[in-house]
Amino acid sequence: MLQSHHRTSDTLPALALAGDGPQISVRSIIKTLGERGFALLVVGLGLPNCLPMPPPIPLLCGLLLIFVALQMVLGWSSPWLPRFVLDKTVSRHTVDSFIERALPWVQKLERFAKPRLGLLDSRIAFRVIGSVLMVFSVALVFAAPFIGQVPLGFAVVLIGLGLVERDGLLVLVGVAAGIVGSALSLGFVIALATGAAAIF
Repeated sequence: MLQSHHRTSDTLPALALAGDGPQISVRSIIKTLGERGFALLVVGLGLPNCLPMPPPIPLLCGLLLIFVALQMVLGWSSPWLPRFVLDKTVSRHTVDSFIERALPWVQKLERFAKPRLGLLDSRIAFRVIGSVLMVFSVALVFAAPFIGQVPLGFAVVLIGLGLVERDGLLVLVGVAAGIVGSALSLGFVIALATGAAAIF
């Protein structure tokens, strides 16, 4: 599933150096991720939902995650994004702030990660994980703002780190966390629907 042994904590600081000027394009970020694209992209799209990032960044990350997860299900070897997404930019200040807050947490999680449960390190398992991520990413889009996004964002990060480190146990823990987060998201949607029905 993965072609490199570089850790996520090695790559995050490099994102701050991507591109030129005060804005960093999505294209530059994807180029920096390189051959580790899928796993690190999953981590990168999950992290903004674990941290207090300004809207609509968390929502956009959830929508992009759906697109990325679909490509995993289809068995693509590397992620592809449309040109209009690649041309989008994020301020360098936002990226720097994001990395500064995310890096300590990623490093802590990496201390517990190691290659294990090799059964999950296969192309079939990769597609199954993509299907699971698709469900979680849809739940993420409909999650309650701020607090409701955290469990699902954390789950996505765990799954992504598990892919980077070839740690099947970490992936399974992420799946368990995602099930809890999806249940909370479903409860939020039901509550909204019930409230709307009562009003109208």
